Amino acid sequence: MRDEFLDPGITGDVEDVVEIGLRPRLLADFVGQRELKDHLGIVIEAARRRGQAVDHLLFAGPPGLGKTTLAGIAAAEMGVTLHITSGPALERAGDLAAILTKLEERDVLFVDEIHRLSRAVEEILYPAMEDFQLDIVVGKGPAASSIRLTLPPFTLVGATTRTGMITGPLRDRFGLVARLDYYDDAELEAIVRRAAGILGVTIDGEGAWEIARRSRGTPRIANRLLRRVRDFSEVRGDGTIVADTARRGLAVFGVDERGLDKLDRALLGALCQQFRGGPVGLSTLAISVGEQTETVEDVYEPFLIQQGLLARTPRGRVAMPAAYQHLGLAVPPPPRRPPNLFE
Repeated sequence: MRDEFLDPGITGDVEDVVEIGLRPRLLADFVGQRELKDHLGIVIEAARRRGQAVDHLLFAGPPGLGKTTLAGIAAAEMGVTLHITSGPALERAGDLAAILTKLEERDVLFVDEIHRLSRAVEEILYPAMEDFQLDIVVGKGPAASSIRLTLPPFTLVGATTRTGMITGPLRDRFGLVARLDYYDDAELEAIVRRAAGILGVTIDGEGAWEIARRSRGTPRIANRLLRRVRDFSEVRGDGTIVADTARRGLAVFGVDERGLDKLDRALLGALCQQFRGGPVGLSTLAISVGEQTETVEDVYEPFLIQQGLLARTPRGRVAMPAAYQHLGLAVPPPPRRPPNLFE
C-alpha cells in the first residue's frame, strides 16, 4: 500500500493544497445543503453522546459539491482521524486490509469513487462494515487458512458520482445515504466571500455575486474562479475585486455570462454546427472535442442539461434552441413531419 493512497496531500499540487485550506472543518461553517446538514448534525450528535462511531455514510452527487469536505467535518466533529483513499486505488483485498488494520476506534475512513471498488475488495468490506470483522486468507492452495481479525468500530464514508453503479448489498450497509444538490447563487456568494476572507482578498458584494452566478452551482468551481480573478486583479488591477474586475477577469479566462467555459462552448458548437443539432451519440460528440466520454457525461453534460442547452434522448444528444441563441446562431426550423397517407 503506497502512502499516496492514504494522503492526497503527498502528490497534490499547490491548487489542491489551497483547496483543502478553503474547506470548512465544522458543520456550522458549511454553507448550503440544509437538509443534509440537519440530518448529519443529528447523526453526529447522537453518536457523540453515546460515545460510539458515527454510522456509515454515503454521499452521492456531481463532483465539487462537498462530499470530501463533509467526510472531514464528520471526523472533526467527532475529534477523530480522517483517512482518505479511493476506489481505484484499492486494487486488491490486501490494500483494504492494510488500511483497516491501521484504524483507531471511531476513526473515519473516506473512500472516494466507491463505486469503482473491485468485487474482491467489496466482499472484504461487507463484514468489516457490519460486524467490524476482517477475514484474511493466508497461504495458497491446500495450505491456505482464514484468519478473522476484530477491527475497532469505525465510520466508512463513501462518495460517488454514480449511485446506480453501487451494488445493492453495499448501498444497504450505509446508515445514511444522501445526495448533494447544486448550490444556488446566494449560497455560492457566501462561499466566495468566506474563501476571499481566508485568502486575504478584498472583494465587494457585486464582485462576489458575479463570480458566484458563473460557478455552475459548484463550490469547487467558485473557489477556482475566485483564485483566477484574484490573479487577474493583482496583475492588471489594484488587487480589489469589484463587479467590473470580475467580469473582465472571467472573460480573460474564457468563462462567459452563463458560466460556460471553452469546452462547454466547443460541445455546443459541434452539436449545433457539425452535427446540425443532433441527435448524435455520446462517444461521437466526445471525440469531436477531444475529450473522454466519462468527462463529457459526468462533468459537462449535467450543467448543460440543467441550463436547457442540451437534451439526452434515446437516439442521442440534441441541441436545444437556447444553445443556438447562446452561440449567436439562427435557430433552425423544426423538422418537417412526413405526410400521413392514411389521414
